[in-house]
Amino acid sequence: MDNAAQQELARLLATLRREGRQQSGLDPTLLPPNKAAAYRVAQMVAEELRWEVAGWKIAAIKTEMQQALRTDSPIYGRVFAAKVKASPHRVVHADLCSPIPEAEYMARLGKDLPPRAAPYTVEEVTEAVASLHPGLELAECRFIHDEKFPALEAILADGAGGAMIVHGPAIENWRDRDIAGQQVKLHCNGKLRRQGTAAEALDHPMLPLTWLANELSRTGIGMKAGQMISTGTLTGMLAPKPGETFVADFGPFGNVSASYE
Repeated sequence: MDNAAQQELARLLATLRREGRQQSGLDPTLLPPNKAAAYRVAQMVAEELRWEVAGWKIAAIKTEMQQALRTDSPIYGRVFAAKVKASPHRVVHADLCSPIPEAEYMARLGKDLPPRAAPYTVEEVTEAVASLHPGLELAECRFIHDEKFPALEAILADGAGGAMIVHGPAIENWRDRDIAGQQVKLHCNGKLRRQGTAAEALDHPMLPLTWLANELSRTGIGMKAGQMISTGTLTGMLAPKPGETFVADFGPFGNVSASYE
């Protein structure tokens, strides 16, 4: 995939984001050949949009989710400033692209984690976190889920489904609490749909966050203070319908809600 094809794909994906629409399939000549090329295109999309990168999303930390997403490693994408919202939040279902609500812990950085030669440790990354929040990631995809749905590399170029983060207030004294063991329940219109824990899905939110810090360090991008990171789904993936309200119940850590109007 030469530079001209990368630029063409980046322009296409930026246009789809600006216009809030999807397309069916992708010209095979525009499919990135590997993950590295896909992530280069994703960065080009951000440069094309010129939107502030206010956070990141992480997915597929464990094998089960990797199999569901057709990958052999975790994946990541950017979250732009206009898409970081406080709970409760409402969105218009018809304006979204194959939306998916996922209950996740959101970590806000208190200091930069720039590129460097030595890997970041879990302890260093944990120390860099200013606050941890209950949240919902409202994922989207610029490609229609039909028989022409493209390979994973196209999805990575599109930001790995990154769209909106909805977060609740910071969890008090989170470092001293049982974050990993807390049961998180996802309700839809008052009915329990899914539940899970960070221990089951991620081991602990700081582990995917450390993975991302090192991945972005290795590729020369880095992370900045103030950015909020969605650390991975605790409740799997669901397809919402218009008129549904999803509430992620993190027990003593609070609730987060998003309505699809």
